[in-house]
Amino acid sequence: MKLLSEKATCNSHGQDSSYFLGWQEYEKNPYDEVQNPKGIIQMGLAENQLSFDLLESWLGQNPDAVGFKRNGESIFRELALFQDYNGLPAFKNALVKFMAEIRGNKVTFDSNNLVLTAGATSANETLMFCLADPGDAFLLPTPYYPGFDRDLKWRTGAEIVPIQCTSLNGFRITESALEESYRLAKSRNLRVKGVLVTNPSNPLGTTLTRKELELLVSFVAEKGIHLISDEIYSGTVFNSPKFFSVMEILIENNYMSTDVWDRVHIVYSLSKDLGLPGFRIGAIYSNDDVIVSAATKMSSFGLISSQTQYFLSVMLSDKKFMKKYISENQKRLKKRHAMLVKGLESTGINCLESNAGLFCWIDMRHLLKSNTFEAEIELWKKIVYEVGLNISPGSSCHCAEPGWFRACFANMSEDTLNLAVQRIKSSVDSSDVISTNVDQNNPTNQNTSTSPKKKLFSKWGFRLSFNDRER
Repeated sequence: MKLLSEKATCNSHGQDSSYFLGWQEYEKNPYDEVQNPKGIIQMGLAENQLSFDLLESWLGQNPDAVGFKRNGESIFRELALFQDYNGLPAFKNALVKFMAEIRGNKVTFDSNNLVLTAGATSANETLMFCLADPGDAFLLPTPYYPGFDRDLKWRTGAEIVPIQCTSLNGFRITESALEESYRLAKSRNLRVKGVLVTNPSNPLGTTLTRKELELLVSFVAEKGIHLISDEIYSGTVFNSPKFFSVMEILIENNYMSTDVWDRVHIVYSLSKDLGLPGFRIGAIYSNDDVIVSAATKMSSFGLISSQTQYFLSVMLSDKKFMKKYISENQKRLKKRHAMLVKGLESTGINCLESNAGLFCWIDMRHLLKSNTFEAEIELWKKIVYEVGLNISPGSSCHCAEPGWFRACFANMSEDTLNLAVQRIKSSVDSSDVISTNVDQNNPTNQNTSTSPKKKLFSKWGFRLSFNDRER
């Protein structure tokens, strides 16, 4: 008789992905300017640390919020006692107003349609439990966030079928790619329950166009399935083109009186826009009363503390401060993004043109020994061990083309980011200039850089593995 469940002993969590393995290597040898200057720099963490000074300044000016006081009177007992899983009304009202503010107040949200969850991870999994039975499928455009293999599949038993997007059109979603993904799911005898997109995209750092969103809504309307729009990076858009929420598209195209209105759902969080992942603030927004009711009941397994809700209700209600924060944070993200892009360009490495998020999608196809994912992992291990950077290989994001990598830029100081760029530059400059083995006649393999450099990190030895490396 087995003493443990299949869930406890199975290997479907996704922890063996190179995305998580890179984190493990970083944790063994983390960079520190003083204590470990030769350690691995963490560029695999999509965390926004650029505007903590603004938040800390607000805290200093509003001691009652963190002291759990209202009008100078303590409300500690009120917050310490049991709260039901519907959440504090003051916080939900403040959150939906903040969501509207980020979207230029072109759409409004009803707090009665909002379900609070312990982060976006919980929100996405809860929606899977509400919309899909084990074995049902959701279609996701590639490349996508590696954590979705865990968040959407591990406990729910749902399946992910890729919508294959390519660099030929900047990884944009097309009707043919949607239809091919749908056919693939059907050929595997999977019942397709919906499409899930991140907007802005993780890992691309791009916003979906109006055309793409209209295509997606039309597609789910025709197929009679759901659409989940994960919009946790909506406040990080630092450049044009502008961000369109799926809610705008629904309203503009008069879907409010159709059943599609109830089949489109939004996931949101304060982890990225406010840089508060440790506070575990997530939310589901749906116009379907049944889903709101079911998700609210499920949220009892991952509630947000009353103290956190109260503190953030006060902060979010300070409209003057929040408007200043959003604007300044976006300016800082734009500056950091430019630092990384220009630094890489100086080494002959280009990035996909992007306008949002906390990361860049880097094109290193010209540095591969061959146009294979094995060559991508070989290059990635060299970058981790020899250069000392933890970046995420495209294969961990299910990219259809080898040679793309995600690198984050907002979770470190300017000096550390400059050091990371310098490490790459030094590695490239110290390598022998040789011809790449990739077929340059194949347009999908061509480097997007206009630089004549075609260098390999040829002096790195591919002699290490994650299983036998000792530190």
